[in-house]
Amino acid sequence: MTTTQPTRRDGEATRQRLLRAALELYTTVGFRATTTPAIAARAGVAEGTIYRHFSGKEHLLNEVFRGAQHWGTTIVKEVADEEGVPGRLRQIARQLIETAARDAPQTRMLLRRRDEQHLDERSRESEREFREAIHTVVAAGRSNGIVRQGPAELWTDIWLALVAFIAERVGAREWTPDGPPVTMALDAAWDAIAAR
Repeated sequence: MTTTQPTRRDGEATRQRLLRAALELYTTVGFRATTTPAIAARAGVAEGTIYRHFSGKEHLLNEVFRGAQHWGTTIVKEVADEEGVPGRLRQIARQLIETAARDAPQTRMLLRRRDEQHLDERSRESEREFREAIHTVVAAGRSNGIVRQGPAELWTDIWLALVAFIAERVGAREWTPDGPPVTMALDAAWDAIAAR
């Protein structure tokens, strides 16, 4: 009788299922309420399988958090600068909102600020990179006189909070990505930081 060893591809597929299960549970029931048996069940594996890939649920949280932050940073950096700061922010917001419509957990992990006490330094750095990428866009608008005077960090946080609110409504299927409430809320997000 020959036994077959799991291939690396099988191991990676299992790891990805565990990450996805953790992402979905952390962004719906929360980190504290999520148990390793629940993650394993959602991923369709035995609980012990988690520990072949991760040291525990905190390690999983950090992995999914960093993945979401990296994804968000990539969006910000890839959006073209052709339409100026208002257009660039709108494009970034639109990409986040469109993702929220099809993958609410991903945008929730990116935009929600919770469970910070469980984040390691690498995760905190990835969050800083995402926020700094947006801050750079907002600061360029302030330098050009189209974003209010004052700390660009403040305007970045306000803009992100409004975009997170929109993404949450879309992710919950209360709003459609192209519906009037989204357009009005995006206008309000810009108006909140625009110079008068």
